[in-house]
Amino acid sequence: MDIHERILSKCLEGTRLSRDEGAALYACDLLSLGRVADEIRRRSCPAATATFVVDRNISYTNACTVGCEFCAFHRGPQTPEAFTLSLDEIVQKVKELVALGGTQVMIQGGINPGIELDYYLELVRVLHQQFPQVHIHSFSVMEFDMISKRFGVPLPKVLRLFKDAGLNSVPGGGAEILVDRVRELISPNKVSAARWLEVMRMVHEAGLRSTATMVIAHLETIEERIAHLTKLRGLQDETGGFRAFIPWTMTPTADFPLEARSSPGGEDYLKTVAIARLMLDNFEHVQSGWLTEGLKMGQLALRFGCDDMGGTLLEDKVLESAGVEIKTRREDLIRLIREAGFIPAQRDTNYEILHVYN
Repeated sequence: MDIHERILSKCLEGTRLSRDEGAALYACDLLSLGRVADEIRRRSCPAATATFVVDRNISYTNACTVGCEFCAFHRGPQTPEAFTLSLDEIVQKVKELVALGGTQVMIQGGINPGIELDYYLELVRVLHQQFPQVHIHSFSVMEFDMISKRFGVPLPKVLRLFKDAGLNSVPGGGAEILVDRVRELISPNKVSAARWLEVMRMVHEAGLRSTATMVIAHLETIEERIAHLTKLRGLQDETGGFRAFIPWTMTPTADFPLEARSSPGGEDYLKTVAIARLMLDNFEHVQSGWLTEGLKMGQLALRFGCDDMGGTLLEDKVLESAGVEIKTRREDLIRLIREAGFIPAQRDTNYEILHVYN
């Protein structure tokens, strides 16, 4: 039995993997890795079902002072292209979501120091009151950190204010790679790895659940990916607040071209989702990243440890700015899931099944 077989056997026995073992699996045969990740997925989730959610991403402002290298969406707050949506504009977008049977809205934007605290709280309050059936899965670690510092309100109180207004949960954006060497290269103005984890811990302590993310294939090493997964696993041991893990590859832009990426490709992505399923033994759900990987790769990831294809997404202005088109319908995800050999099921944000498409 070689080293990879021994590590995979440990997974099947329910033994937690070390960092070194997780990194070693990147040299493992892809299909062997996929078979074990698929088996572990079957133990965590209904074996025959793969899920999706009908949702919409709303970017309420592109004005941002952070200026990440890889973001084609942001604009300086004083530039002519900068915008901030009105409450009426956002309400209209949520109305369109509801008309299509959508149940989740994710509202995120740039770090815009020109927005008042009342804007955020009134936005959440109005959406919660007008659309109680829609789960408000919104704002990011960076946004909460900025709001707390700008208005001089302790972060636990900020989170209570948002929760009282109607916020239901928090997306895991801004994690990128939770290693400061990488963050200083690709997003030096974002919070540190330790601060991201600290804010997310406070999110969970406030009674708000969240997702966790990882962005790969840029300037990180394999060992740094595993360090990222280990930090997420450690926080999940403490709080149990992460609902799902979502990895994706970085979309190249003019300022961050394809040549800068570390090891792009379908095999690398599939190995990453499989290893995440094995390393994150305390996460119930792993989501495939069809939005950046493409629908076929997202479909294939269902056989490498993923149990969910994420959202239909009526729009995503951030990725559209990088040339990624958003044209996926409910019917597309149903077909892809069925073709992969699973029963498609529409879920809500809490992974409660709303409809099974037998």
